[in-house]
Amino acid sequence: MISGAGLGFRREMLPELKTGPLDAIGFFEMAPENWVGMGGRSAKELRAFTERYPFVCHGLSLDLGGPSPLDEGLLRRIKSFMQQHGMTLYTEHLSWCGDGGHLYDLLPIPCTRDAVRWVAGRIRRAQDILDMQIGVENASYYIAPPDAEMSESEFIREVIAEAGCLLHLDVNNIYVNSINHAFDAAAYLASLPLEKTCYVHVAGHYAEPDGLLIDTHGADVIDPVWALLDAAYARCGVQPTCLERDFNFPSLASLNAEAAHILAIQNKHPQREKQVAA
Repeated sequence: MISGAGLGFRREMLPELKTGPLDAIGFFEMAPENWVGMGGRSAKELRAFTERYPFVCHGLSLDLGGPSPLDEGLLRRIKSFMQQHGMTLYTEHLSWCGDGGHLYDLLPIPCTRDAVRWVAGRIRRAQDILDMQIGVENASYYIAPPDAEMSESEFIREVIAEAGCLLHLDVNNIYVNSINHAFDAAAYLASLPLEKTCYVHVAGHYAEPDGLLIDTHGADVIDPVWALLDAAYARCGVQPTCLERDFNFPSLASLNAEAAHILAIQNKHPQREKQVAA
């Protein structure tokens, strides 16, 4: 069962992960693109962990909002990989990141009705191939989506309804966007289809000298983001929550302490039935 607090599974952390402490870690998250087809020592080290812990697959390159054909070959490889390791949850960013090649950035999708139909169709196809519902994550962005016909939260709600998928809620992305684009984070949170939440991200970010926030996953979580996580649980119930950390790694003891903070907030709220059984 995927529950509690999780941590990103990264090769550079393997020596520490093998020795602990992992007291507060209930599961791990991985980017399947970094592991599918991997053999040798890396495959053996991964197997040693997937036999002990649940894992979540969080994709980086499916390009749900992009103009290029959906990478169905990648989806089939991910499906086989997940089956091999007993993984039951896959999520992706609600963004576009390719146009004849990978752009190495997550760009906002125009919030239009045509885009709702386009993205929902691609999500339905991904779900058909994977044979499961997937979660789509609200992304951070630094320019407002162009030619909007609706708000971003309305767009997310309509995509999820038309695609029949689930919500991967990232509370740090909400906070970062709320500061950069001057909106109320709590009101935005309340406007999302939180009843469809299957999974949550929490992370740190970087503040530029001019006040712009960058979603780096390279710092400790700050108090306003913890407060937003608390508010999310109050609305959607406790959901499995991953602490994202991609660089500037502190000690594993420090990460374990942040994961323990997730558990402490979860313990303030009643458990509810999860959207996804694992």
